[in-house]
Amino acid sequence: MQEIKVKRMVALENMENRITLQDISKVYGMGETRVKALDHVSLTVEKGEFVTIAGQSGSGKSTLMNILGCLDTPTSGEYRLWGMRMSDLPERRLSRIRNMEIGFVFQGFNLIPGLTARENVELPLRYRGIRSAQRKKLAEEALEQVGLSSRMEHKPGQMSGGQQQRVAIARAIAARPPVILADEPTGNLDTASGEAVMEILRELHREGRTIILITHDPRIAGSAHRLIKMRDGKICT
Repeated sequence: MQEIKVKRMVALENMENRITLQDISKVYGMGETRVKALDHVSLTVEKGEFVTIAGQSGSGKSTLMNILGCLDTPTSGEYRLWGMRMSDLPERRLSRIRNMEIGFVFQGFNLIPGLTARENVELPLRYRGIRSAQRKKLAEEALEQVGLSSRMEHKPGQMSGGQQQRVAIARAIAARPPVILADEPTGNLDTASGEAVMEILRELHREGRTIILITHDPRIAGSAHRLIKMRDGKICT
């Protein structure tokens, strides 16, 4: 963990402590099939904020999340993460940023059925080049943080939906990324399990993580420090 922190500190030295999108548009298709998923969106998220992006299906919120996570690129406009202009970076550098700076939590748990909870959490750490003993330690610490210390050797089929989502969160936070992007993380959960997941995200925020959460649920949307509403590819508040 210390090695991860040192590398990140060196990489981000003298960088801005904010995430900025300036006049971002995203267009899919051409001619009559042309669809503008994002329409001149500008947004600033300060380091350590807990922000919710809310909107109905087709509002552009998932496209915005993909751009924030460097999973997609805008058609026009500028995206800067900690002052780094993403369009200037080669794919290899973008991949490293996704691995080191951003933890992803999706509505679908995306766990590998044949692996235990600990092995599922360890898998992305392997791609980061972290050694076996350190991977095991980080995975166990992350699972303990989400309350699954007694379920580490259970496979997804042996756990409830809420427990599987907590494994997915542990996987996202194991390498201590400063940004957590959560796309409808409670969408497949009952009310009690959803609230447990939200409390984990609130605790991560209290620790200093930047949390950006996408939801269409008004109750969840109101739980963040700042609510951003989207409609037809635009920010409307």
